[in-house]
Order: sequence, then C-alpha cells, then structure tokens
Amino acid sequence: MEYFLLAFKKYAVFTGRARRKEYWMFVLFQILIGIAAIVLDSVLGTSIDSVGSGYLSLLASLIFIIPGLAVAVRRLHDVEKSGWFLLIGFIPVIGAIWLLVLFCTEGTRGENKYGPDPKSQEVLAY
Repeated sequence: MEYFLLAFKKYAVFTGRARRKEYWMFVLFQILIGIAAIVLDSVLGTSIDSVGSGYLSLLASLIFIIPGLAVAVRRLHDVEKSGWFLLIGFIPVIGAIWLLVLFCTEGTRGENKYGPDPKSQEVLAY
C-alpha cells in the first residue's frame, strides 16, 4: 500500500526513477480498485449497457490515467529507457510483450542519467 500511495504522492512526476515494486504494487491496487468499482457499479445499478462498465469504474479509470503514465515513465527510466518507449505498446502483441519485459527487468544499479537509484535509502525517505 505504501508504494501505491507513493505513486499518488508523485501524481504527475515524470522525472526520476521507480522501482519494480513501486510499479507493480500500483498496478495491483489499480486492478483491485477497478474490480471493486465494477462490482459496485453492478450492485448500485450504475452500469452503462452500451459501454460495458459503469460510472464508478469510468471515474476510477480517469483517476488512474496520469499517475499510471507517470509511474510507467519512471519505471522505464529505471531501466535507462526514455518515457517515449511507452509508445512501443501501440505495436500489436510485440509491443506489449516488450514493455512487459522492460517493466519486469531489474533497474540499473547506482545512478543513471535519469537520477539516483530508487533502492538507495536516501530516495526512499520521502
């Protein structure tokens, strides 16, 4: 939960680096909150038939857009790739696999051109 909240503290920070743990915890909680929003939409009857989801899940998706992009860019910075590498995801199948590999790869040890190592104690003391 700490890493999920850290991503929201850095809501629109596209500089610096993010650990694998920070990225994947954000993704995990994003999925869990999305599932909860879909269930609540079904229970409350706020689902939109033509869209396939409801108002709460739509709101949750909008809330997660910018922090999700920011943490993904910082994760790419940790493996010494530019944030523009997110556009690789538009290549069908291969792009998604490549991004998955990059997101799972261990980051560069020590400082790189995007900032200090996020595993160091100085950076984690936010």
